[in-house]
Amino acid sequence: MQYRKDKNGNDLSMLGYGCMRFTKKGSSIDIEKAEKEIMAAFKAGVNYYDTAYIYPGSEAALGEIVERNGIRDKINIATKLPQYLIRNSRGLDKYFNEELSRLRTDYVDYYLMHHLTDVEMWEKLKAVGIHKWIDEKKASGQIRNIGFSYHGNTDNFIKILNDYDWDFCQIQYNYLDEVTQAGVDGLKAAAAKGIPVVIMEPLRGGKLVNMLPDKAKAAFAESERSWTPAEWAFRWLYNQPEVTVVLSGMNSLQMVEENCRTADDMKAGSLTDKDFELLEKVKRAIHEKERVGCTGCRYCMPCPKGVDIPGTFACWNTMYTEGKSSGRFQYAQTVGLTKEPAFATQCIECGKCEQHCPQSIPIRQKLKEADKDLRPFGYKVGINVARKLMFKKKKSK
Repeated sequence: MQYRKDKNGNDLSMLGYGCMRFTKKGSSIDIEKAEKEIMAAFKAGVNYYDTAYIYPGSEAALGEIVERNGIRDKINIATKLPQYLIRNSRGLDKYFNEELSRLRTDYVDYYLMHHLTDVEMWEKLKAVGIHKWIDEKKASGQIRNIGFSYHGNTDNFIKILNDYDWDFCQIQYNYLDEVTQAGVDGLKAAAAKGIPVVIMEPLRGGKLVNMLPDKAKAAFAESERSWTPAEWAFRWLYNQPEVTVVLSGMNSLQMVEENCRTADDMKAGSLTDKDFELLEKVKRAIHEKERVGCTGCRYCMPCPKGVDIPGTFACWNTMYTEGKSSGRFQYAQTVGLTKEPAFATQCIECGKCEQHCPQSIPIRQKLKEADKDLRPFGYKVGINVARKLMFKKKKSK
């Protein structure tokens, strides 16, 4: 494993473990499986583990695994203040103390203001005394580094970056998002101030692996490099010295092994002009097929009317990357035939989802388009008939 420095000169593994996507066993996290994967990463040299208050069960699972294996003083834990839930100064301690309890620790190595999208959110935190609170927590040792995670435009990112003496920051960044969100300009602005940058969504929620169009897959396959699509995405990031840590939501030993191998091998400045040409070809192929830029992060959920927003968009994209019948069949299975209906037509256009979308997707409009595509008349009738039969059968038992 290779390492890059934080603001204080400490070594951080180039690969960080994103703990949002642990495998579920029923409605709970499969602790035994997650433990094997986390410990495999730990043994390979990964020392940065990222979670958050709103990742269901994640903080508690990580805390249990870390305590059970006695590795707390050998790793860095990053978690996040749910700033969108904060109404007054009392809320700061309330959520932070709950997180410490879940994590079974008395300090957090890297603590972030979660999901800032504009300056206004940071101003609201300042109004409830966040500066004083941070100073107290850092003085007590309960927080060792303070930062923020960001989804918004470049201008607001740079304003927040320059408004406080941050120890680090976290941005969505990958070869498709080079000029969106904080983007490459935000990355370089942070690096110019000596602020380490942690990268989230390096694969756009798996899209740069699992949802590549055939033309993109063919471009990778024809390359002389024997790299997987995931390797290409990680290597593009590691090629940039401004990138400190790249998070990956690993939920298999194969993913852990491949990602650790890449982080052990790749050095900044290693990609060639030919490599960049190939990635441009891949990007053109992706944009030809993509219908909506949803990463499946689920920040838009829950919908007050029960619409499965990320599920709908995932199926819609599948229609155009794998075939119309594949997308519609997937939709019928995962959205159309659930016990509680989750159709896009249930949307009342309240706009709550759009306020939280990191990609700034016009969700209300896109849901209408997606539903029209996913449920043409024949499919709509078929799903309705199947639902009646399913639920009638269940009621008769």
